[in-house]
Amino acid sequence: MSPLEQIVAALVHEFGPRARPGAPLGALTTYRVGGSAAVLVTVESADELVTLGRLLADSGAADGSDPAPVMVIGRGSNMLVADAGFAGVAVLLGEGLGSISVDGSMVVAGGAAALPVVARRTVAAGLGGFEWAVGVPGTIGGAVRMNAGGHGSDMSRSVVGVRVVDLRTGEDGTMSAAALEFGYRSSALRADQVVVDCTLRLEPDPTGDGDQLLGDIVRWRREHQPGGSNAGSVFTNPEGDSAGRLIDAAGLKGFRVGSAAVSDKHANFIQADQGGSADHIAALMAQIRQRVLASSGIDLHAETHLVGFDPAVAAAAGVPS
Repeated sequence: MSPLEQIVAALVHEFGPRARPGAPLGALTTYRVGGSAAVLVTVESADELVTLGRLLADSGAADGSDPAPVMVIGRGSNMLVADAGFAGVAVLLGEGLGSISVDGSMVVAGGAAALPVVARRTVAAGLGGFEWAVGVPGTIGGAVRMNAGGHGSDMSRSVVGVRVVDLRTGEDGTMSAAALEFGYRSSALRADQVVVDCTLRLEPDPTGDGDQLLGDIVRWRREHQPGGSNAGSVFTNPEGDSAGRLIDAAGLKGFRVGSAAVSDKHANFIQADQGGSADHIAALMAQIRQRVLASSGIDLHAETHLVGFDPAVAAAAGVPS
């Protein structure tokens, strides 16, 4: 039995039917394409995350090898899984990690809490500053890791700190906003660090226009961004410019590689055909980078996280090294 098979067996023993070997992973992303995970584990509490982390750490310590690759799936709204799948442990946060509590201007949201739900809950509590999140189809945990944002704001504006479990060691601790080192669509969090919950500090909304603002943001996104199978913005915006504008200027709206095409509505979105190939999307990303570099001299960097791809393929698609 290989080390990975041993880990899968240990997780099935510990988590029972909530550990599913060979579970489809791409189907859980918003692209709806891609392969399976070696095992998909659903966890419902911080204690279970600690147990998972210790099992993974022990499995590596037993034979001197590195622990199995591990990642958190969230809602899969900013992720592309290779057709070959992910030869590691994928972690899905259950409803037990999706709670939301409001105390004055302080909000504590579980890592699995959906951003639109948190946005609406905070507006209902008379708080402002998180309305932008109503149009982002992700979770609090994923939003912290990538410093998600939109409409002139992002997570760094509100985060006070997070509780994090390290799946390499099973350690359960906290990180301040400063320790998270927020940057543009980035933070210091690794793929194997799981946000248990996040504390936000918001401000009372004296205008009472929160509901109207939520509606305006939802309408704007419907008017300007495509629906269907996509993962939102594919590339980060270069300083002082827009990735969508650069891709459009390169004449790439509608450009296709196999089952993947640049959206005609917004050039920084890639649409996946039903039953299509994740590898086609990665190849299209590489083509976009090459053509934008040739036409503008600007090298685009991927905002989408690529999972299970050969490092050379990921690098060609714009994933930073």
